[in-house]
Amino acid sequence: MQPLQNIIFTDAHQKWREMAREIAIKHLLPGAAKHDQEASYNEGAFSAAAEAGMLGIWIPKAYGGSEDGITGLALVVEEFSKADPAFGVAFAVNALGSIPLIVGGTEEQKQKYLPRVASGEAACAFALSEKFAGSDAGGLSVRAEKGDGTWTIRGEKKWTTNGSRADIISCFAVTDPESRSRRISAFIVEKDDPGFAIKKIEPSMGIRSVPVCETSYDGVVLSDDRLLGGKPGLGFKHSMMTLDLARPGVAAQAVGTAAGALEYATTYATRRRQFSQPIAGFQMVQAMLADMGMQTEAARWLVYLCAAMADSGSKKVTKIAAMSKCFATDTAVKVATDAVQIFGGYGFMEDYPIAKFYRDAKILQIYEGTNQVQRIVIARNLVKESADFDYLSDYIPVETQSTFGGEYEIANTSAAAAAAAQD
Repeated sequence: MQPLQNIIFTDAHQKWREMAREIAIKHLLPGAAKHDQEASYNEGAFSAAAEAGMLGIWIPKAYGGSEDGITGLALVVEEFSKADPAFGVAFAVNALGSIPLIVGGTEEQKQKYLPRVASGEAACAFALSEKFAGSDAGGLSVRAEKGDGTWTIRGEKKWTTNGSRADIISCFAVTDPESRSRRISAFIVEKDDPGFAIKKIEPSMGIRSVPVCETSYDGVVLSDDRLLGGKPGLGFKHSMMTLDLARPGVAAQAVGTAAGALEYATTYATRRRQFSQPIAGFQMVQAMLADMGMQTEAARWLVYLCAAMADSGSKKVTKIAAMSKCFATDTAVKVATDAVQIFGGYGFMEDYPIAKFYRDAKILQIYEGTNQVQRIVIARNLVKESADFDYLSDYIPVETQSTFGGEYEIANTSAAAAAAAQD
């Protein structure tokens, strides 16, 4: 049985949230539509976040960060996404790209790169997915060949979020094709490395103001000190550890997206009049708003729980990370869809911001592990955990256990002993 987890918000967390809200009001709300239409990066908002020290929230103090953890990251990302979901992505991907260094980098690598991330000097990206390897991270084809003190990377990565804006990219490549458990390694690639190039910026349906790129590695030669952790074969482990810690950030994007869409829908419903009254007075609209509010609040606290577990170092975070990512992103799509419905015909028009929320929400169910894969992860963890606690033998009377199918071997527990004594 999983122990209870305290969710603790520090004064620093509250400070970050308030600062994020101020940046959102000043730098995100006024230009969100413009950046979306132009597919342009919001440099002003990024600079403001960097100047406020927000790029160091998840980074340890020893490397220039504030060490306010995944909880601090989630609170800031939620506020940004509430104003502009695309910038929530643009900000959070810096955590995704730098967490591999935190969980797997050597001391020298951490000292070299993390202070640059924390100060906002260097933006990050995470290059895992390929044309034929998305959810199946073990199916990568990009290769890194060992040389004399070097590694040479060849191949292409797909959907590298923030790719053309990033200074540092955590790139995952095959170093031992014959191995199953140690097939992949991670490398630190810098944007100016010869052979690295942005091949294409994808014309996406949503999150248009953050570049989603196809990145090319045409014989990128890296010295041994660019191999993450200093040892080959640790890439799959590093990627899974990273995603466990980064998924609360995606989930926080979803909560902010849902909260923003709900606010717009509620405001519109109180002002839009039909049949001589605001549409908020109709029970069907009220039911929609109620469901949207309940779902958003439930997602919010599941995300906070996940962030708290990540910050505590819980070994159970994989399941909760999958749950929070899956539930929150499903909620974001559902709430954004219902918000469009409440807006009616206006919701289908780009004149209103709700159409952007609808477009931006969809990717949340897809990247950093599709929600179908998250459900597989959740189910597998539930099955694994069930082996540690046997409800049938502990709580169900012996005479009824046959209804669960075939013979059931009863463990020697107090409940079983009591059942036997009744016979």
